[in-house]
Amino acid sequence: MNAILEAQTTATAPLFLRALNGENTRTAPIWIMRQAGRYLPEYMALKARSSFWEMVRSPELTAEVTLQPIRRFGLDAAIVFSDIMTPLPPMGVKIEFNPGPIIENPIRTKTQIDALRIPEEGEIAPFLEQAISLIRSELSSSDTPLIGFGGAPLTLATYLIQGSNSKDYEEFRAFLRLEPAATHALLEKLTEVSIRYLRAQVKAGAQAIQLFDSWAGLHDELTYREFALPYNRKVLAALEDLNVPRIYLAIGCSHLYPVIAQLPAEAFSVDWRLPLNTIRPIFGTRTLQGNLDPSVLLASKDTITLEATRVLKSGLGGAHVFNLGHGISRFTNPDHVAHLVEVVRDFDRHEIQNLM
Repeated sequence: MNAILEAQTTATAPLFLRALNGENTRTAPIWIMRQAGRYLPEYMALKARSSFWEMVRSPELTAEVTLQPIRRFGLDAAIVFSDIMTPLPPMGVKIEFNPGPIIENPIRTKTQIDALRIPEEGEIAPFLEQAISLIRSELSSSDTPLIGFGGAPLTLATYLIQGSNSKDYEEFRAFLRLEPAATHALLEKLTEVSIRYLRAQVKAGAQAIQLFDSWAGLHDELTYREFALPYNRKVLAALEDLNVPRIYLAIGCSHLYPVIAQLPAEAFSVDWRLPLNTIRPIFGTRTLQGNLDPSVLLASKDTITLEATRVLKSGLGGAHVFNLGHGISRFTNPDHVAHLVEVVRDFDRHEIQNLM
């Protein structure tokens, strides 16, 4: 274990970093995907005055939105407010949000791929680097770690080729079969840009990185092995010398877990479709993150207590970061989030493990 990761597993290190680096902590740290966003009234107040892109590109607004859930809930980690599409405009891609991402000119030819730029590290998102510095300064007194993130190459390619959100992404899946060489050329460029983008975030102060592979679950194992695995491995491996924990997230991918387990990451974020104690043997001693169904937060507090406790018990036997299995619903009552945090904090993992 290198010196920085060793320091992150000491008793004085933040709970979140200790758990990410494999410590079977007494309580599970908790943060929530999309914790900074549209279920919070304070976020909606800002959104009424600024567009999504304006908030993402303003360091001050990004910092404010990032910090809102930390102030309200005291979560164990903050995640910088941004979007996985952020590194694409410097490549020459025109994107709007309505409300999801819409690509003005979806990729259809090798010529379009050849025209995409690979910007230098410092020009991809300097506003995000400034925001990270601001956030770290604000978080210094609470010692709350900050997570940076980006989209996995194949997930970015999904949007670039399809052009917008879709039920089954037919254009994208057809392109993989019709133009495999062009797809690989696109993935090579996206991989390099992703590496530069994520490294810049760490250099600016991000203390962990999460790689979102939101659409990996569309694929069978052979397709994932060809178009996702080598590029994900390259991105994650390129962060190793920066000595920050790496989290890989894929949705709807239980059929791919044995392959995903080959990736060089310290933690794996999993959805709610399988219990953690079923998944854990696949990933060995590495940390699991998850995996409460986001819809549980729309139910009663008694149901939240029941279901969160079930996840916590399933996560025993190894390092666990409590989270949802996907992003929080915009219809969630913030009081229910506060209750969830209380349930997780009250669950003594060591005591319960000794009783079982």
